[in-house]
Amino acid sequence: MSKKVYCIAQFLPKEGRERELFAILQALEPNTRREDGCIHYTVTRRIETPFADGESYPIVFNEVWQDMESFEAHCRRKEITEFFEKYCLGEEGIVEKWNVCAYSDEPLDYDAPVLD
Repeated sequence: MSKKVYCIAQFLPKEGRERELFAILQALEPNTRREDGCIHYTVTRRIETPFADGESYPIVFNEVWQDMESFEAHCRRKEITEFFEKYCLGEEGIVEKWNVCAYSDEPLDYDAPVLD
């Protein structure tokens, strides 16, 4: 097993602001991909298909981080905190709702080997 952290960050833009929000989120990709511990970081937009008709916000970041330390360092970066302050929490923000969740690929109670 690994210590990787998988993050799904979903965003619901305010009405008529989807293109703008997608472009703003795309602009976060280049610097983030240079961070230590970043394995994968791509913003995506929902597409229609009868084979994937579940519920989701229309814009989603798919992230994979080397470990929790790398993920949390990313979350504390000025560029990331300023995004949330301006676009999610600010009165003039263009994000209606967001949902950020972190996941592990290790099962519960996994007996990981002890490394010396």
